[in-house]
Amino acid sequence: MAKTLKVGIIGVGGIAQVHMPGWERSPHTEVVVGCDVDEGALKSWSEKYQVPKITTNVNDLLTDKTIDIIDICTPNKYHAPLTIAALEAGKHVLCEKPLAPTPTEIRQMIEARDRSGKLLMTAQQQRFQGNSKALMREIKQGALGDIYHARSWMLRRIAFPGRESFWLKKYSGGGACIDIGVHVLDLTLWFMGNPQPIAVTGVSRTVLAKNQGAFSLWGGFPVPKDADVEEFAAGFVRFANGATLILEVSWLLHHNTPGEDEQIWLYGTNGGAHHPKGEIYQTNYTTRQLYNTSLQITADVNPPHAQECIEFAQAIIDGAPSPVPPEQSLQVLSILDAVYRSQESGREIRLDTD
Repeated sequence: MAKTLKVGIIGVGGIAQVHMPGWERSPHTEVVVGCDVDEGALKSWSEKYQVPKITTNVNDLLTDKTIDIIDICTPNKYHAPLTIAALEAGKHVLCEKPLAPTPTEIRQMIEARDRSGKLLMTAQQQRFQGNSKALMREIKQGALGDIYHARSWMLRRIAFPGRESFWLKKYSGGGACIDIGVHVLDLTLWFMGNPQPIAVTGVSRTVLAKNQGAFSLWGGFPVPKDADVEEFAAGFVRFANGATLILEVSWLLHHNTPGEDEQIWLYGTNGGAHHPKGEIYQTNYTTRQLYNTSLQITADVNPPHAQECIEFAQAIIDGAPSPVPPEQSLQVLSILDAVYRSQESGREIRLDTD
């Protein structure tokens, strides 16, 4: 059967490499063109994946009426203008996280989505992991009841990113808060049912990166002296339904786990849960018995970065909603943006008055 959806990729660096298996395995998609400002990277990518058409001009993709999907894998600062242009050109868009560095840009992207009638999805790949889906099924069946509190963190020990697109604010829009905070916060809000945030108190700081000899275990390089984004952020969030959330993220924290420690704790009226362990904690008040249940997680058929591409294409074919709606990404960025604003003002930020 011929592939029905033609895909163009903008930005063929690291993250595009893990998207490619999804586009290749989908029964509906074929990558027909790649675009990048780095001609050497573009040529290597083309040879690796046998994509014959490459270009350094984004307009070549936007004006190509045969292209159905644009996959945006560029640094953060380019997400909004490229997404808006692609939507206005009549393309469906899968855009890497964060959808944009600011809530204002995401609102503009949503408006462009509405005008175009096309699908827009944020590439939040952690939703597509087997353990995430398994826990979500239990939550939807009422295992936790109403989730009224959550704790989540994504902490790296001496693991500063190695590209300036992460540690220069003019490219990224922020540091650890917007880079890895977007992952764990999106997943936590999804588990919680995406309640409406109304207030945020937060801090965002650079402390350890200033130490003499500060380095990163990722590649063993010194922390760049010109890095101008935060290495640590934390926040307390209140929601319209009364629920609360504590969030912590860091690239360099003195933590007891090497590499990366990501955990989500959920507390509801019927039970609690832990991700990624896939454990549920419940109590029988009649027998006073405590129950800990471990979910049996089947192995992922596809890596999550691939699965998100497959499910996005399937949603287009089925006429279904976006698997990760931009409205939910707006919630995420509204909270992270409020963490920054709270740091600047030293006060709680009220989102319901923005």
